[in-house]
Amino acid sequence: MNVRDALEADADALASIADSPTDVMRNLVHDRTVRVAEDGPRDPNADVSDSQYGGSDPEDLLGFISFDAREDTVHVTQLDGTGDACKRLLAEPVRFAERESMAVEVLASPDADPIEEAAQELGFERRGRGPRFDGAPTVRFRLEP
Repeated sequence: MNVRDALEADADALASIADSPTDVMRNLVHDRTVRVAEDGPRDPNADVSDSQYGGSDPEDLLGFISFDAREDTVHVTQLDGTGDACKRLLAEPVRFAERESMAVEVLASPDADPIEEAAQELGFERRGRGPRFDGAPTVRFRLEP
C-alpha cells in the first residue's frame, strides 16, 4: 500500500469512494490536507490523468483521509476505505499531531467499523456522541497528546 498526497486528478476516484459529487471532492483536495492510499507501489513519475476517469482509478484507491489543524486539535474531516487503509491513513494526522503536541479528533458514523477499529488500534478513546450531520448520528474518538 502506498500513501500519497491527493491530487485534483483524484477527485473522481475520491467521489466514488465517498459517494459524493466530484466537485465537492475537488474542493476538499484544495481546502484540506488530503492523503490517499493506493493498492501497491506507484511510479511517482506516472501521469494520473491518463486513466479513463480523467484522474486516478477508483479501483486503485483503497481509501482517503482529509484533515486540518485548528488551535490545539487536528480534526479528521473525512476518512473512508478498507480497514487496513483506514488504519494507515489515520496514522498520518496522528504523526503530525505528535510532532506538534496536539490532540486528534475523529467523527464516525456508529456503523463505520473500519474507522472505529483503526481508531482503537491507534489508541483513540471513544468520547461519546458527536454532532449530527444531515440528521445522522456520529461517534467521537479522541487521542490526547
